[in-house]
Amino acid sequence: MSKDDSLNGNKEQLSRRHFVKSLTAGTVGLMATSLASKAQDASRYLPGAAPVRYPEPDVIALDKRFTYKVGNAAIERIYTGGRWVEGPAWNAVGRYLLWSDIPADEQLRYIEEDNHVSRNFRKPSGNSNGNTFDFQGRQVSCEHLARRVVRYEHDGSLTVLTDSFGGKSYNAPNDVVVNPLDDSIWFTDPGYGSLGWYEGTKANTGSSQPYQKEAIYRIDGQTGKVTKLTDDLVKPNGLCFSADYKKLYAADSGADTSLIRVWDIDGTKVRNGKTFCTMEYDGKKGGADGIRADIHGNIWSSAGWAGEGFDGVHIFAPNGDRIGLIKLPEICSNLCFGGEHRNRLFMTASQSVYSVYVGTQGAHIT
Repeated sequence: MSKDDSLNGNKEQLSRRHFVKSLTAGTVGLMATSLASKAQDASRYLPGAAPVRYPEPDVIALDKRFTYKVGNAAIERIYTGGRWVEGPAWNAVGRYLLWSDIPADEQLRYIEEDNHVSRNFRKPSGNSNGNTFDFQGRQVSCEHLARRVVRYEHDGSLTVLTDSFGGKSYNAPNDVVVNPLDDSIWFTDPGYGSLGWYEGTKANTGSSQPYQKEAIYRIDGQTGKVTKLTDDLVKPNGLCFSADYKKLYAADSGADTSLIRVWDIDGTKVRNGKTFCTMEYDGKKGGADGIRADIHGNIWSSAGWAGEGFDGVHIFAPNGDRIGLIKLPEICSNLCFGGEHRNRLFMTASQSVYSVYVGTQGAHIT
C-alpha cells in the first residue's frame, strides 16, 4: 500500500466515523426533540405554559375537504378539576356553557363574558349526564340517579318528563336532543349510570341484565307519550339530528368496533338504519360518545379510550369519510357548538373542558 493510499484510507475512515457520530447525535437530537414535543403537548395547558405557535398543531386536516381549521385559533382549556365531565350545552341567551360532572353530582357553568366558572350551578344534579336546551330556553337533563329525563321550567321548578317505559325503570338516560319541528325530545338509554355506584346507583334487577333493552326513545312534544324508536344498538350513546332534521345519528359505543349509525326520520319513527362510519383509526379501536352536526352536514364526534393520537374529536364528511382530527390530552366525552356565532367548539374531556374556534357553525342552537 502506498503512502497516498494509506492517507486516503485514514481520511475515509475518519469520514465514516464523523458520519456515524453525526448520525448518532442527530438521532439523539431527534429523540430529544420528540420527547420534548410530547412533554410540551402534555404541559401546554398548564398555567404559565408557553403560548402556542400558530397554526394550532393539534387541529389536523386528514382530507382536503376539511377546511374548518382557523389558522390563528388555539385549543384552550377553560376548566379542569372534574372527575368525569359530560353533557355540554350552550345557552345563547345567557352566553354560558353548562355541563355535568357526573360522579361529583353537580352541574357547572362557564360564563363567556369573563371566563368565570361557577361550581355547584346545580348540586345535587341527580348525577346528570346529557343536557340540552329546548326552543323555549328550558334546560332538559338526563339523570342517572333517578333514571329519568327532566326539564327545568322558567320558574325554577322541575318537571319529570319520563322515568319509566312499559312499566319498568329506564337503565340510566344518557344523552338528549330536541326537535323544534314538533318539540319532541329524543334520548338514549344505554345504562352506563346503572353499572355501579360511581355515576349513579347500581341496577337492582336480580340479574346481569339491565332494566330495559338498551334503546333510543322519543317523547312527544304535545302529549308527552314515550315511544321506543329502536333498540338495534348495543350501547346507544350520543345522538344528534342532521342540519335539516331529516336524519338521526347515534353513537353505538358498545359495538365490537365503536361506530355511528344513521336513520331516516319518518314522522315519529326512524327507518333505514345503517352504519354511517366506524371509529377505528390508524389501527386503534377507540370509541365515539357525544356527537354534533354542523351546517355543512359534517358530523363531529368525541373520541376516546384509544390513547394519544386518537383521543379528542374526529370529524366525518356527510358520506362518512373521516376528514379531520382534533387531538386532546384526555379522553373526550362530548361536545357542542356555542359562542355568539356557534363557531366555538366546546369539548368535555375526562377532567377538563376545552374549546377551539372553527371555520364552520353548529347546525343547531345547542
